[in-house]
Amino acid sequence: MAKKSKKQQAGGTPATVSLTAAGVEFTVHAYEHDPSHPSYGEEAAEAMGVSPERVFKTLVADVDGALVVAVVPVAGSLDLKSLATAVGGKRAAMADPTLAERTTGYVRGGISPLGQRKKLRTVLDASAESHETICVSAGRRGLEVELAPADLQKLTEAVSAAIARA
Repeated sequence: MAKKSKKQQAGGTPATVSLTAAGVEFTVHAYEHDPSHPSYGEEAAEAMGVSPERVFKTLVADVDGALVVAVVPVAGSLDLKSLATAVGGKRAAMADPTLAERTTGYVRGGISPLGQRKKLRTVLDASAESHETICVSAGRRGLEVELAPADLQKLTEAVSAAIARA
């Protein structure tokens, strides 16, 4: 069994540990998660007082039999056809939630594009580039990280493409 770093033992997540290790500037935002809220992403935006266009949700999809991570604003939804096109695929569907959790190492509503158990191809919606910083899950419900979109793209080796619908 792998030992946890001191940062993880002190409450860090694999996402924040990976950001720290990469020397990337980021801010952690914690809030009290309400299990009865209908949307994890909208709850995060409201709790942090941040525009929903700057808070991005991490979704896992199946594109032609391979899992792919899509990072899109919580203010919109994922365009599966555009996601498939962005990675050179033909068909995309949302992945089975249990498979997404098992593959990423995170629970639904807390899946981060960073520090995943298995590195998956990632597509970041092009709208992220219009913001100085964006927020994504830090790896658990009620915890977000704010960072520059370019840093997120670099660390996840993400492709940038228009994959969100308003």
